[in-house]
Amino acid sequence: MNRKIILLTNDDGIDSEGLYTLYKTLREDKRFDIRIVAPDKERSAVGHAITVFRPISVRKEYREGQFFGYAADGTPADCVKIAIKAILDKAPDLLISGINRGANLGENIIYSGTVSAATEGTVYGVASIAVSIDNLVDPDYSYAVNFTKRVARRIIENGGLPKGTLLNINIPDVCEKEIKGVKITTQSDAKFKDNFIKRVDPRGRDYYWMDGEFIGKTKDKNFDYNAVKSNYVSVTPIHYDMTDYKALDYFKKWNIKK
Repeated sequence: MNRKIILLTNDDGIDSEGLYTLYKTLREDKRFDIRIVAPDKERSAVGHAITVFRPISVRKEYREGQFFGYAADGTPADCVKIAIKAILDKAPDLLISGINRGANLGENIIYSGTVSAATEGTVYGVASIAVSIDNLVDPDYSYAVNFTKRVARRIIENGGLPKGTLLNINIPDVCEKEIKGVKITTQSDAKFKDNFIKRVDPRGRDYYWMDGEFIGKTKDKNFDYNAVKSNYVSVTPIHYDMTDYKALDYFKKWNIKK
């Protein structure tokens, strides 16, 4: 049997429960060959940063006496690059980034290391998904891992995803019977309302601690934020080509001369 290679990564770090729970669930399917390359510690909110001015160390990790995967002291995007270009013998058939603690919705995906790892996979032509659960503290992964497994099977059965497209999946942290369904959504305008708390350190120097509240403004039921808050699984197809095609004609009228 030709087993399909699934690469797992994340931004919560190789010790995260979401990664380990997903690994245990996916390895039950003998059609999958699970590989892991993940950050050696939490790298949340680093966006699509990559490491270019120092070497990246990689070590083998073991769980319950068995080889588990590779931990790299780089960013989530670094992990994907190293996996595809240096560690794996061949490119994976699917990349899954997650399962992340805390949703990645709306404008938050700009900062997300989880989404950026999936984006990096897409850059390399690998079908990729980012999966997050809407809870930062002690989430229940039982429904999320099984839903992710079903999506993985569907992607592989369909031969991948459209070129350049990845899926940003966000799952409510409720029991399965409370899940109302699955919605194909668009990225919402939800964002952090930033608040900086000013404090003074023991040497009299000012410092700022960022705080804030994540809020959605527009009540469009097809927005990712609103779907998740209404107990729907949100599946948003996104693309790393950030060209604003609708604005091209507008700017061509500027007739900017050299």
